[in-house]
Amino acid sequence: MPTVIDRTAAAASRHPEKREREASPRLPKPPWLKVKAPGSPGYMATRRIVKDHGLATVCEEAACPNIGECWSQSHATMMIMGETCTRACAFCNVATGLPAPLDPTEPERVADAVALMRLSHVVITSVDRDDLEDGGAAHFAATVRAIRDRAPAATLEILTPDFLRKPDSAADLVIDSHPDVFNHNLETTPRLYLSIRPGARYYHSLRLLERVKTRASEVFTKSGLMVGLGETKAEVMQVMDDMRSAGVDFITIGQYLQPTPRHAPIDRFWTPEEFEALAVIARAKGFLMVSASPLTRSSHHAGEDFAQLREARREARAEAVACATP
Repeated sequence: MPTVIDRTAAAASRHPEKREREASPRLPKPPWLKVKAPGSPGYMATRRIVKDHGLATVCEEAACPNIGECWSQSHATMMIMGETCTRACAFCNVATGLPAPLDPTEPERVADAVALMRLSHVVITSVDRDDLEDGGAAHFAATVRAIRDRAPAATLEILTPDFLRKPDSAADLVIDSHPDVFNHNLETTPRLYLSIRPGARYYHSLRLLERVKTRASEVFTKSGLMVGLGETKAEVMQVMDDMRSAGVDFITIGQYLQPTPRHAPIDRFWTPEEFEALAVIARAKGFLMVSASPLTRSSHHAGEDFAQLREARREARAEAVACATP
């Protein structure tokens, strides 16, 4: 069972579970990972809307390197159910501890911000809430419904927790809210779960993605992983096969970046050419959509990717019909 750490003391650090961990040297970033510091007028406008509505974003909490680019285009990934996660993944910069109670006004505030930003494609994620009986599923579904009411023309993508050790009805509640894209990231290879994602279970996450396809076949499924944690190319290809067996439509692969010296160290930086090779392999394995690059993140270019994903499905179905016609 994941350990829930009480961070109510004022002196508690952002990552108390990593306080005693030995710091590791941070490798200098190669040229292809250098990005401009945020600060454009569009970035500031998005930041103002987020702050005025009292919202959290994974862009900030996870220290995403693409925040300047995305926010300048009014694309922000909302993070619901608070800013504190009950898990302590070795790669993640989101604060760990005992979260505050859910705010019942949050779904409407998120929906208002989405409408104000005039988003055509919305991405909603959350922290893990192992402290809640349903893992926060009802709150997640309420947020999806609120956005549908306030911005009915927008397409909606969700990036969910795994709902580990929660009733099946919890995941079903979120699936039945019928997002356009259901994303749940596997993050890394099975061999590395114990050290990198100790509060999760690889095959449980796979079954969640498979459950989405079984229960709502028209919903696109999406999953991602990081490289640079010590995995091999063969292991990455095995994860691709596992995803395809679970019916995953869209895979994202990006470079892991170490948030602090006490997070999991970077084993190495994969080159842009290696990412392109992974993309070629993933397409050959049958994914409808592939995004693989050093700076790829789950919600980076999500709107454009969704349009391509929808078109890829249309083309695949048209091709299947043509092949079946005598």
